[in-house]
Amino acid sequence: MLKAKKGDNVKVHYTGRLKDGTIFDSSEGREPLGFQVGAGQMIKGFDMAVDGLEMGKKITAEIPAAEAYGEVNEELYFDVPKNNLPPDLNPEVGQQLAMTQPNGQQVPVKVKEIKEDIVVIDANHDLAGKDLIFDIELVEIA
Repeated sequence: MLKAKKGDNVKVHYTGRLKDGTIFDSSEGREPLGFQVGAGQMIKGFDMAVDGLEMGKKITAEIPAAEAYGEVNEELYFDVPKNNLPPDLNPEVGQQLAMTQPNGQQVPVKVKEIKEDIVVIDANHDLAGKDLIFDIELVEIA
């Protein structure tokens, strides 16, 4: 049976969920996801789950946070003075914002905490610190 291996271009259908069953992403109703196995295009645990997977097989992969989006990194919390925010912005905890890096790239962030003169911004990925579960079906090896 044909198996995916490092360097292969593959397509998979998947559903990603948290341990509580909450689905955070799925290819259902869309084209399958294409990527090159072992090229670093996917989170480590997903890549490892597909490496060696037989064509047409479905698996469930439990991926610990360390092999997904990593643990929550407190160095990615930033104190931003309220007077540095746009005057029309009324920040709320959990609100999604975009921060511009010095190179002009936009980075998604969220409001973690609001203090008197400071807004604490969290630049961690939304799934950082979370163990993930993926149902994966290998549908093509190129």
